[in-house]
Amino acid sequence: MDSPLVVPELAAGETFLLRPWRLADAVVVEEASTDPYIPLITTVPSRYSAEEGAAFIRRQWSRSIDRVGYSFAIADAGSGRAVGQIGLWPGAYGRATVGYWVTASVRGRGVAAAALLAVSAWGLERLRIPRLELHVEPWNEPSWKTAERAGFVREGLLRGWQEIGGERRDMYVYSKLPGDLT
Repeated sequence: MDSPLVVPELAAGETFLLRPWRLADAVVVEEASTDPYIPLITTVPSRYSAEEGAAFIRRQWSRSIDRVGYSFAIADAGSGRAVGQIGLWPGAYGRATVGYWVTASVRGRGVAAAALLAVSAWGLERLRIPRLELHVEPWNEPSWKTAERAGFVREGLLRGWQEIGGERRDMYVYSKLPGDLT
């Protein structure tokens, strides 16, 4: 059997840290579960309970155990409090997908951009992944602006790309290549 992937700790700017999930991070899962959008596009439970919060965290651990990818808690570097999630999911043909969310209480502080810069530099430089991709709904301007601030390039619109909330939705596709590192 292959050994599990190792989820490291990565600095994300001066004030945030990417790290493995801890059971104590259930409080951020609870906050995310009240968001109208996060549970639609992630495995965050839409109805929170302590059991569901722990199950979410265990699923994040299983990603590396099963060699599916790297799921990081985005945490405040000073307090250690988790404020969101970012994942890097290696796939076929030298590509990996990146996804992220942050709770409403920290939006607008550059948290997602700092996390995306850190995980993309790590994936491109350390893991030597030739191409990172992410998908964002066109209406989600804060998320696609985050991608652009982190050096991702919009390549186009994928019509009917993904089912969300029971309907097919269009997605912008963004990429970042080793030559795009800033």
